[in-house]
Amino acid sequence: MEKVVVTARRRAELIQDVPGAVSSISGAELEKQAMPDITAVANLVPSTTLKVSRGTNTTLTAFIRGIGQQDPVAGYEPGVGIYLDDVYMARPQGALTDIYDLERVEILRGPQGTLYGKNTIGGAVKYVTRKLSPKTTFGVKATVGNYGEKDLVLNATVPLSDMLRIGGSVATFNRDGFGQNVVNGKDNYNKEAVAGRISIELTPSSNLFIRLSSDRTVDDSQAKQGYRLTPGPAPASLAPLENKYDTRANLYAVNGHAQQVITQGTALLAEYQVNPELSFKSVTAYRKSKSFAPIDFDSLGTPLFEAPTIYADNQKSQEFQLTYTGAKIQGVAGVFYMKANAFNEFDVLINFPALGGLAAYTMDDINSRTKAVFADVSYSVTDTFNVNVGGRYTDDQHDARIFKRTYIGLAGSPTLGNPAAAGLSPANTDLGPDALNRTDTKFTPKLGFGWKFAPQHNMYGTASQGFKGGMFDPRMDLTGTGGPNTLASQLKRKGVNPEEVTAFELGLKSSMNGGRLQTNAAVFFTKYKNVQIPGSIITYDAAGNANGFSGSLTNAGKAKIKGLELEAISQLTNSLNVSGMYSYIDAKYDEWLVANGPNLINLARNAEFQNTPKHSGNLSASYDWPLVLSGRSGMLSLMNGVSYKSRVYQTEIVRTGNTPGLDALVPGNLLLAQDAYTLWDASLVWTSADRKVQVGLHGRNLTDKRYKVAGYNFSASSNTVTAFYGDPRTVKATVSLKF
Repeated sequence: MEKVVVTARRRAELIQDVPGAVSSISGAELEKQAMPDITAVANLVPSTTLKVSRGTNTTLTAFIRGIGQQDPVAGYEPGVGIYLDDVYMARPQGALTDIYDLERVEILRGPQGTLYGKNTIGGAVKYVTRKLSPKTTFGVKATVGNYGEKDLVLNATVPLSDMLRIGGSVATFNRDGFGQNVVNGKDNYNKEAVAGRISIELTPSSNLFIRLSSDRTVDDSQAKQGYRLTPGPAPASLAPLENKYDTRANLYAVNGHAQQVITQGTALLAEYQVNPELSFKSVTAYRKSKSFAPIDFDSLGTPLFEAPTIYADNQKSQEFQLTYTGAKIQGVAGVFYMKANAFNEFDVLINFPALGGLAAYTMDDINSRTKAVFADVSYSVTDTFNVNVGGRYTDDQHDARIFKRTYIGLAGSPTLGNPAAAGLSPANTDLGPDALNRTDTKFTPKLGFGWKFAPQHNMYGTASQGFKGGMFDPRMDLTGTGGPNTLASQLKRKGVNPEEVTAFELGLKSSMNGGRLQTNAAVFFTKYKNVQIPGSIITYDAAGNANGFSGSLTNAGKAKIKGLELEAISQLTNSLNVSGMYSYIDAKYDEWLVANGPNLINLARNAEFQNTPKHSGNLSASYDWPLVLSGRSGMLSLMNGVSYKSRVYQTEIVRTGNTPGLDALVPGNLLLAQDAYTLWDASLVWTSADRKVQVGLHGRNLTDKRYKVAGYNFSASSNTVTAFYGDPRTVKATVSLKF
């Protein structure tokens, strides 16, 4: 089998030699199987959930070993780091991109603080793009499929001299909706996106490489609206629709602007080989995005409960690295700095019959600044045994400006469409950086070993800590807290504490039968502290009338996660390859304290980890045989894959209990839970011997399974529970040509 080289430890090495849980899928394999985006990769990787966030096409929800982020609220850092090459993407908006122009995708499981500029406590997902070819090249890939899918990707490289190359890719992705709005006829779950990337690479000498790259994606798809699982309100009492991709939603614009997501960034990379053992790298980057998101919580044709929203963010980062690869010592050390701003404003339009209508306005302007020093060193004690020591010091600073006010009527707030709106006084929340600022610092160590006790077997063990800074609830509402000195008010102003993990892992990587059989096994145990859990609720006045919309960000104090991961790939014959994976995760909350009047109550026994199936697995096989087409020799490949996930919860609180007010929330959350399901994908692909022509027929979710991937639960206030579903059965044909 082809040997897989990764840069998980910031230096090129065989994946089987990396002392940690790493999975890699090559760009060629991604294209060969016509995987639409990175979410499809999660079916092949243990303990990993990657999916489209609710109501979007380009926001990524990522969980690894029970740690991640569901709600992409302003300033809330993800538990899984997403990287484009070496650039950390601070926000999940725009992090889900269509697959094109990639060399590979790497997924690292467990805390990543000693190897990466930005600390991530759950793991890391790396998009690694291709370097430009030294020759003039041109490529085209066309795709047509059901639901009117028409995609086109063009790429080219032109060497301007022996030292200078320029190249790039441009792509357009288009598809009709899987369903429609039964009220206005608009497509639902459609796609209309354009993306591009350009690079300039300079190699002035054999030991210096410089690349300036820029990318931009514009998603003009229709607003993706949810499927209402509960009946509509009286007097119509509308029953749920038959097609899970249909909707009755009425919100399709934010202050007159249709849904749109624009993401772009620029990066400057410089690599200098000081000597054969020592190299230096500098990564300078700027990224920004803006989203207009018409979110219709109720998915009804009349405005009952919806949120026109604008997201905007930008980030500047600088990282310097030194990498040393000596005979006895190998390692990386670096410094990292990032400054980021997350801004959003939204109305929550509430039209409960007794009220006539309210617009609950929220504005967040959140700044964060991160500084870090990190190092990771491996020392070969003998030819077969090495020890690994690492450490990181992180300094995270956050400050916020949060303003909330409720206005009368459904026309919106002054900044989102209704300049004449009359507001209720006083403001629900009006706090600036003087009141909302915090600094969190932490040193997180790592200790590990690698032992090649036999030529075919490599055992490793690691103990590491991870850290994610504290933050403020960007949707905090101080109305009804009883004044600034109450427990509830103090907790909201203080924000949530930093998340901390202590993780232990023991693994065995084996390569047997001359490399024709490779197996990986790992067991892990994680102590998870101060889990940051965002949420949203309707607020009420003393008379029981709804008067606003608020966040419910809390810390779940303690949790434990343990699990088992197995991976195997075997070349049974020269033509037949079989691979598989299995993961088991047991994740439990031990403590989750929230304010209940003057007291704190523990919700742990009523909670489950979201987006963390206890069991998941995949079994794939591919068979190749020679086939000559139109006088051109090549290889025909038949690929089949079946993946399985056990029950998945979309929210944490699921069980009934004696906690006041809890029982009313549980039914909606259980409606959103997705029972165990299995997906079947298959492809038939012919590739010419010179790899310049590739033709394929691809089917995904061939049994046409309906499975929930996200949703909203507001059953306690408006009997509203809406769900979003994974893609139905899709069939498409692809043709790729390279010149």
